[in-house]
Amino acid sequence: MDLQLTLNGKRVVWQAEPGENALDLLRRHSLSSVKWGCGEGDCGACTILLDGRSVRSCLLVAAQLQGREVTTVEGIKEPAGPPHPLQTAFVEKGAVQCGYCTPGMLLSAKALLASNPSPSTEEVCRALDGNLCRCTGYQKIIEAVQLAAGRMRD
Repeated sequence: MDLQLTLNGKRVVWQAEPGENALDLLRRHSLSSVKWGCGEGDCGACTILLDGRSVRSCLLVAAQLQGREVTTVEGIKEPAGPPHPLQTAFVEKGAVQCGYCTPGMLLSAKALLASNPSPSTEEVCRALDGNLCRCTGYQKIIEAVQLAAGRMRD
């Protein structure tokens, strides 16, 4: 089936296989930031933004992307612009280690900050719940999200 969607600000038309999930479709089109983790929506490695909302692509049938706006970590900054404030803050705070969870964390944080520009620590934790990280212990990630929030408000 032909799918028309907006991917990272650009209209695309892709062929989807019957029953194919969104994660496999995105990875088949070289979007390697969308990771396969658990395949059950528990780890957050496959997180994307669907119409601005953080969702697990492994749980979506590709057909659900029809006519929708999909954002992967490749699309969170302007193409010729500097890194997104979240990306900069993650690097500055050491919130990236192995990097496997980072795209999902960044996208979940971006969705949070779009709806809540001044999140409390508890709100950041709630927004990132379900995004598993085995390297950082989460504290640096929380600090990075709050640093970026402050910069984005200024």
